[in-house]
Amino acid sequence: MSISPRLSNYLEQSGARYEIRSHAHSRNSAETARLAHVPQHQLAKSVILEDEHGCVLAVVPADTRVQVGALARMLGRSSLRLSDERTLGMMFDDCEVGAVPAFGMLWGLETVVDEDVERNSDIYVECGDHEQLLRLSRMYFSSLMRGVRHGHFTRPLSH
Repeated sequence: MSISPRLSNYLEQSGARYEIRSHAHSRNSAETARLAHVPQHQLAKSVILEDEHGCVLAVVPADTRVQVGALARMLGRSSLRLSDERTLGMMFDDCEVGAVPAFGMLWGLETVVDEDVERNSDIYVECGDHEQLLRLSRMYFSSLMRGVRHGHFTRPLSH
């Protein structure tokens, strides 16, 4: 598999400039960052949460963890929880499970970006498979994310 067709169309229609960075097959965001030689903080990881009102895609730096309570308060939703992989596989049918691009709005999902993501000059995002990343400048990433909610709802991963 390669870049998601929905994502490819969106990038083309938006006129975004990007680079594709290939890497060996990875199983999680920490491994992706290591294999792609990208700092974890520059890798925007997609986390899908859900409640009785539906799903939301949170875009966070790969070296952080979503504070579910803080995100729920920010969105005015009281019972958010992490989605399971089966749900993700059905929603993102043109992506490999676990390689969800940061642009959830392309799949009809409310998308929210943690402010720490856009503190980087370059931002890397999943393309829809486990062997490629998109590199976008902060300017293009911010432009593509115009109109989605931004806030702070993460904390550093504890090792």
